[in-house]
Amino acid sequence: MSSTINGGISFWYTDHGTPAPREPLPGDESADVCIVGGGYTGLWTAYYLKKAAPFLRITVLEQKFCGYGASGRNGGWLYNGIAGRDRYARLHGREAAVRLQEAMNDTVTEVIETARTEGIDADIHHGGVLEVAYTPAQLARLKEFHAAELAYGEKERTLHGARETADRIRVAGAVGSTWTPHGARLHPVKLVKGLASAVEALGVTIHESTPVTEIKPKHAITPYGTVRAPYILRCTEGFTASLKGQRRTWLPMNSSMIATAPLSPAQWESIGWEGRETLGDMAHAYMYAQRTADGRIALGGRGVPYRYASKTDNDGRTQPATIEALREILTRFFPQLAGVEVAHAWSGVLGVPRDWCATVTLDRATGLGWAGGYVGSGVATANLAARTLRDLVQQDSGQAGPTDLTTLPWVNHKVRKWEPEPFRWIGVQGMYATYRNADRQELTTPTASAPRLARIADRLSGRH
Repeated sequence: MSSTINGGISFWYTDHGTPAPREPLPGDESADVCIVGGGYTGLWTAYYLKKAAPFLRITVLEQKFCGYGASGRNGGWLYNGIAGRDRYARLHGREAAVRLQEAMNDTVTEVIETARTEGIDADIHHGGVLEVAYTPAQLARLKEFHAAELAYGEKERTLHGARETADRIRVAGAVGSTWTPHGARLHPVKLVKGLASAVEALGVTIHESTPVTEIKPKHAITPYGTVRAPYILRCTEGFTASLKGQRRTWLPMNSSMIATAPLSPAQWESIGWEGRETLGDMAHAYMYAQRTADGRIALGGRGVPYRYASKTDNDGRTQPATIEALREILTRFFPQLAGVEVAHAWSGVLGVPRDWCATVTLDRATGLGWAGGYVGSGVATANLAARTLRDLVQQDSGQAGPTDLTTLPWVNHKVRKWEPEPFRWIGVQGMYATYRNADRQELTTPTASAPRLARIADRLSGRH
């Protein structure tokens, strides 16, 4: 454990280096569109708006540097999951939810093709997503999940038993899996750095080290000056709570990761994983992993899920107990890696709305827009959200009419605020403690049904 690099933003920055700093806002400025947040959502929005309307003066304001938040710390899962699909089906009908899912399926290809067009080498490998089950209760959930995905139009998805799963990857005790082609592994920092460079090359202005303290109609206020623009787009995801008046809008959920040292050819031979699929499971407190381009396993899950009063960390430092818990997941999956070195550990926050639904909004009365609440599915969802924001701005400004994207059910969805403290902290801590206990019960007392407490936690949290 002593050799583990803890924090330093993320392994991805240790691997690829932090970017050269861009200049902060020099004073008051004006723009046609001001984007707050220099992560995937903000940069993709700037990219698509500038491509659609090159005459627009677009300014991006970023509190640290582009990719400092979740865009530079995530698990590198470019996949078709979207938060809130079932709720949108209940609110708007299954056909509307199917259209949203189809748009997400297409988004995976959109990111891959755009990265290729822009010459962004982000270690992308289009191997799909493999999710495994290793208890009877997980297998029951996996089969339900697989059937639900087929019902939402996923014709290419396949279901595998224990033997077929082992042919792909040898996860200890795996009894089944489901695979979709709508997913890819990537290097998050290489993508966000390349995207920032592409945006600047188009003529977008990026100011870093410029924290926005308050957003008002036509105003983004910072310590260095105010940017005035007809459209102010909030793309701050897990850092939204730091803005004035937004403390209870999206909860900054903490997620943690480890990356191993590079594995030997013999170790990879014992594991398989030649398809380099992104890897997940059916646990309540689920894990996510990838086989990196340089032969490591990067694996994540929930550690300390939430910091009191919506606080966020500064450098990604992770508690030793969380590192050990993630190591235990690694060796539960691959017991032969019991002695492998954990080279790096880090954490970051993602945005969670009270109803666990990702949203895109443009208030036509004020010119204020926002996108986020991705609940951990942001690598691809941010791209779809950005293209939707582009279309909403163009529609509002008279440059274009409604599009397929502006009529998706997540557009202008309203979410109630989170409870005030200490109820917010108590609720989230209790929810994840319940999920972890449920996972332990399923491992020690194998049955085909989830523990009752897990089902109660799902209902109380608003996840289902």
